[in-house]
Amino acid sequence: MTLNSPTQEKSLVRYDVSLLTAEDFYLFNEGSHYRIYEKMGAHPVESDGTTGTVFGVWAPNARKVSVVGDFNGWNPQSHQLQARGSSGVWEGFIPGIGKGTLYKFHINSNAEGHETEKADPVALFSETPPRTASVVWNLDYTWNDSAFLETRAAANSLHAPISIYEVHLGSWMRIPEEGNRSLSYREIAPRLAEHVNKLGFTHVELLPIMEHPFYGSWGYQTTGYFSPTARYGTPQDFMFLVDYLHQHGIAVILDWVPSHFPSDGHGLAFFDGTHLFEHSDARQGFHPDWKTFIFNYGRTEVRSFLMSSAMFWLDKYHADGLRVDAVASMLYLDYSRKAGEWIPNKYGGRENLEAIDFLRRFNLEAYKEHPDIQTYAEESTSYAMVSRPTHLGGLGFGLKWDMGWMHDTLKYFSQDPIHRQYHHNKLTFRMLYSFQENFVLPLSHDEVVHGKGSLIGKMPGDEWQKFANLRLLYAYMFAQPGKKLLFMGDEFGQVSEWGHDRSLDWDVLQYPVHRGLMNWVEQLNRLYRNEPALHWFDNDPNGFEWIDCNDAPLSVVSLLRKGKPDEEPILIACNFTPVPRVGYLVGVPSGGYWRELLNSDGQEYGGSGMGNMGGAEALAEKTHGRPFSLRLTLPPLGALFLKRG
Repeated sequence: MTLNSPTQEKSLVRYDVSLLTAEDFYLFNEGSHYRIYEKMGAHPVESDGTTGTVFGVWAPNARKVSVVGDFNGWNPQSHQLQARGSSGVWEGFIPGIGKGTLYKFHINSNAEGHETEKADPVALFSETPPRTASVVWNLDYTWNDSAFLETRAAANSLHAPISIYEVHLGSWMRIPEEGNRSLSYREIAPRLAEHVNKLGFTHVELLPIMEHPFYGSWGYQTTGYFSPTARYGTPQDFMFLVDYLHQHGIAVILDWVPSHFPSDGHGLAFFDGTHLFEHSDARQGFHPDWKTFIFNYGRTEVRSFLMSSAMFWLDKYHADGLRVDAVASMLYLDYSRKAGEWIPNKYGGRENLEAIDFLRRFNLEAYKEHPDIQTYAEESTSYAMVSRPTHLGGLGFGLKWDMGWMHDTLKYFSQDPIHRQYHHNKLTFRMLYSFQENFVLPLSHDEVVHGKGSLIGKMPGDEWQKFANLRLLYAYMFAQPGKKLLFMGDEFGQVSEWGHDRSLDWDVLQYPVHRGLMNWVEQLNRLYRNEPALHWFDNDPNGFEWIDCNDAPLSVVSLLRKGKPDEEPILIACNFTPVPRVGYLVGVPSGGYWRELLNSDGQEYGGSGMGNMGGAEALAEKTHGRPFSLRLTLPPLGALFLKRG
């Protein structure tokens, strides 16, 4: 049987079955269709008793589009789609095609002589890399997380304790006995939930699980904007992971990358023989750092595509938040470019007006449809009002990563303690801006890769001092206003730099110093969750007060974290040197007994056990402008958390 005769060709594809309506075309072309995944891509259906799949793809500059796959020997002549008016969309129903079928779109471009095979931009599933075909699939799944979703608004509130455990699924834990393979979505679910619950984290953030051809990009070079990577299982397997975490009270944040995409031949780049998703001018459309393409946010159909991707993960995978990567690269036309290498906006400025409009639309729609989620911006500049409402002129994100705090604090901690007195402002500077945004304090994957070493490796001194410094760093992080984020391995002091192709060094937990550090993280999370003073006003100046931020000569800071008026504040005092400070006076607002809630120098955490015998009685002695004072022993490289009563 010849597949490419016109008569047989007509019978192989039906054009009378369509998922797209006139309204769909209008909204898609207008840039306001936020659910294209329901209509485009590949959808198994039944029509007049015939089962098959409806295929739809946007390729406005194509002369001819056909579906090729394992069902037709990848023959581009046999199953041709039909252009739907002037929408740029090609569509057709192929009988007999169902779940599990491999396929791509073969595109003959109007650009002379240009032919290409492309994976489906809206594919729900993909072949396991390095293979690149799309897979016909469905999203049938019975969720069991309704109880969690009913309480999700409270868990995601800006008043809630949000402590995030950042995870790269492929390297969190591996099976050495089975060729060092990664855990599947279903295998990792119970292990991850148990670990996160034991340590008291509230949220898990997953480095991008969207399909990506280059494993070493950690998912940040996305090709499958609607497809969870097949490396760890099927879409239903990933749903099981999210569902399982939800059933164990853990919220799930997904990294999402609308800032750029890779140049792989099967992907979005030069999709229909023209620069469709990206700008045609390299000064706007090519990222000089990552050698990737930048989305054309001014193109309406690209906005529909990206907005639909964002809503897809919230709608279909019950994501509790999206963390948007590399926002700064989206905001500025001259990002990482020299003079003459970028094109100003219509007002002559450096702001990418189309990207700014897109981000505002994204946040408006995300919160309108899912008011109980949060969006997070990884934005590394001082761009104003990133986490402020759009109606006030902001970008509309719920929270923003405080990259300045991360850089300053790690720079400070890398100093030998004898020199820290000269860098004291690195500790205190953030309080000048800390309430301009709703901040997350991140110690993320970016700080333990590319030769930067591990967090424990950044700490000065011998082994004891390194671990004392790291406990102190975490203590100061939890003392500061803002939500918290730790990358996997940081909780137990992974010594080697993170590598995406191997497991975390779980075996080090046989050593007391590592177990002690993990115990400390567990206790910090417990205190953060149980004491409203440490989280209720995380993003409000009412929740913070310096006691003394000026004792640079001794490298000591003291502060109060405050909750509602009827709640006792928490006092935190930190000694950033290995010299114990005995009899150190700290002013407090009220008399009575102040109980030591936590001491990072506790022996159970690997410390020396120096402290205050459980607390101290306030003296009627004015100090630091306050009517009472505590005479404390500040342990070496230690932090104390105290509360009256």
